[in-house]
Amino acid sequence: MRIHHLNCGTMCPWGGRTMDGVSKGLRGRLVCHCLLIETDRHGLILVDTGLGLQDVERPYPRLSRLYVDMLGIQLAREETAAVQIRKLGFAPEDVRHIVLTHLDFDHAGGIEDFPNATVHVTKAEYDTARHREGFVGQRRYRPLQWDEVSRWQRYQTVGEPWFGFEAVRDLEGLPPEILLIPLPGHTWGHAGVAIDTGERWLLHAGDAYFYRDEVRTPTPRCTPGLRAYQSLMEVDRKARLRNQQRLRSLSMSPEANVDIFCAHDALEFDGWAAKQQQMQRDEALQRAQ
Repeated sequence: MRIHHLNCGTMCPWGGRTMDGVSKGLRGRLVCHCLLIETDRHGLILVDTGLGLQDVERPYPRLSRLYVDMLGIQLAREETAAVQIRKLGFAPEDVRHIVLTHLDFDHAGGIEDFPNATVHVTKAEYDTARHREGFVGQRRYRPLQWDEVSRWQRYQTVGEPWFGFEAVRDLEGLPPEILLIPLPGHTWGHAGVAIDTGERWLLHAGDAYFYRDEVRTPTPRCTPGLRAYQSLMEVDRKARLRNQQRLRSLSMSPEANVDIFCAHDALEFDGWAAKQQQMQRDEALQRAQ
């Protein structure tokens, strides 16, 4: 199993460091952190897709103008998963499975770029996205991004224990090393995706948190802008905050052997991308020897 970290959608919201904690200008920087997993027997697997080719080329009405303007979405073709996968030497048809944390537009926009893929999501998320209730629901869920998908696998959010969380195991057609971890609050069917790499677990926590200092520290903090955005998008504050606390405890547990990252923190993504580049350099050096 080989894992690639991809940024499939840069966003530059107004607010600078009040959003991302570091930017000096008027705009901040957020990413859409996705994973591409190479497997021997199951083809390529995507964890989230970020924005897709059609979002970039014909954004409206696939996307909400409100969110494009508010988040400063960059709509860059070269950042789509389909283009990045081709640069890695694969074809979009090689992607056989897409595992989603949830169906928000910035996580599911590229689904239709992968015609051979089965899409895995919780049943609660699928049902909620189909109904699109309320002002936020109608803008966060964009059915044009996935209305042509015919192969869905939907899962009840109950399962076996995983480091104190419930885990949906035995995902249809996927290796046993990949699990769905229900983390409701941001949306009703939101889930993390856990991957057993053989050395450590990786947990893509989706939008269960937005800022790096909400985990890995006993004194969590978040920028004002991202705190407000999380509140705007939540469907169950109590569940969201409870799951953040559980993730924080897991991230600080030395026994857990789990690395956690979220979908939108740019510095988290940069750290993983740097590790990936170093690993590739080391592999190239070994081949040269």
